Amino acid sequence: MENKKLNICILGTRGIPNYHGGFEQFAEFLSVYLAQLGHQVFVYNSSTHPYKKNSFKEVQIIHCFDPENKVGTIGQFVYDYNCIIDSRKRNFDVILQLGYTSSSIWNKLLPSKPIVITNMDGLEWKRSKYPKPIQQFLKYAEKLAVKNSDYLIADSIGIKQYLKNKYSKNAKYIAYGAHLFNSPDEKIISKYQVKPYHYNLLIARLEPENNIETILDGVILSEVKDPFLVIGKHDVNKFGKYLKNKFKDTNIRFLGGIYNLNDLNNLRYYSNLYFHGHSVGGTNPSLLEAMASKALIIAHNNEFNKAILNENALYFLCKEEVKTIIEATQKKNYKQRIENNYQAIENQFNWDIINKNYLDFINECLFKAPESK
Repeated sequence: MENKKLNICILGTRGIPNYHGGFEQFAEFLSVYLAQLGHQVFVYNSSTHPYKKNSFKEVQIIHCFDPENKVGTIGQFVYDYNCIIDSRKRNFDVILQLGYTSSSIWNKLLPSKPIVITNMDGLEWKRSKYPKPIQQFLKYAEKLAVKNSDYLIADSIGIKQYLKNKYSKNAKYIAYGAHLFNSPDEKIISKYQVKPYHYNLLIARLEPENNIETILDGVILSEVKDPFLVIGKHDVNKFGKYLKNKFKDTNIRFLGGIYNLNDLNNLRYYSNLYFHGHSVGGTNPSLLEAMASKALIIAHNNEFNKAILNENALYFLCKEEVKTIIEATQKKNYKQRIENNYQAIENQFNWDIINKNYLDFINECLFKAPESK
């Protein structure tokens, strides 16, 4: 089975190369890895994606109409519908579905031949950006995704346990990955008007459940007035605009979205403190990249972050704790924790290991798949 060349598609993302976030970064790395091994790999791209070619590093791109920029969130459902309808015309062996937020209601339209493997992502219904009716819908969508997938993947131990407890379903635990960063260049960060180890950093989508306001409130309380850089699109939602307005005329600088990985890695490497506020589950790629870039990580205190970082980070729950950490912490005093995280990337969360785990699991699923599929 492992020698068979497979016909694999990845859907559920906005497309590759990555211009958006974690799932897109993962889809890019995994699809290229599989294609370079000789598998036929297809990734669905939104029509709004800036990359318009029909292939990327041996991966075939299928462009599907996405009206989200015109009609808002409902456009995600239209885009996912278009992707799934297109998949019915093709002869895929495997459909790897990344997330379920808007695609799950169309699951019954998926072609019957391929096996469907779904990475369940985090606990989407816990995201406070969604009003109560949407949260209820997302709980329903989660249930549909579990029911209609042949196999499940959880990117954190916490999500794996949740799926077992809630649905009595076994999910395969496979985390995300990162590439080790070992080529720092001070000239890179000079573009951002900062000096090595004299600024602090946060990289995240600007959403409430990422505890960004708590972190920034702590920054303002602190006596330390070094630059605090916030990287993430601040002009695409109300919360981002609210934060930028609330913290204007302070030492907090909103840089917008940055997708040059070398720039991001250098900014992480030369930061004094790197804040990670994510709290609704899943192994966040930006956390692993911070570990791989030898950042000193200050993380929100929850089971998902602690499962990855263990004792190799400092933790916060409130703005007062953020203030205390900023005032009392210098990166140079935590070399062993930083090195432990770096070794964890090398030994557990390296992209080569993660990609191979995915391929091994795909082959395992194909081997187990009933002949009627």
